[in-house]
Amino acid sequence: MSKGFTPSPATPGVITANDLRMGHCVWMRNGQWTADPREAELFEDVAIAELALLDAIAQADLVVGAYLVEARRGPDGRPEPAHFREAFRRSGPTHKHFQQAAFEASNV
Repeated sequence: MSKGFTPSPATPGVITANDLRMGHCVWMRNGQWTADPREAELFEDVAIAELALLDAIAQADLVVGAYLVEARRGPDGRPEPAHFREAFRRSGPTHKHFQQAAFEASNV
């Protein structure tokens, strides 16, 4: 299992990656990708999570850096981040300022 995390009913996980074209964070849902982390599929079974992670890694034409991360089930049953890093990733790309600076520099 990736990053030393093993999913279970008490500590489920989600699979996340970055969209290869845009760089945005995406989450796996039924073998496909969603930009909404609340729509991610929660994995509680190790074997199923491992197979899904292999499927995610095989989608190298769509995503990069796929990994399984701990999540928790929110009050509505949907996934929520269990750690700060994932909550931060969920808020969106942090490179917008760099893109703006590059755009301004190219128009000089």
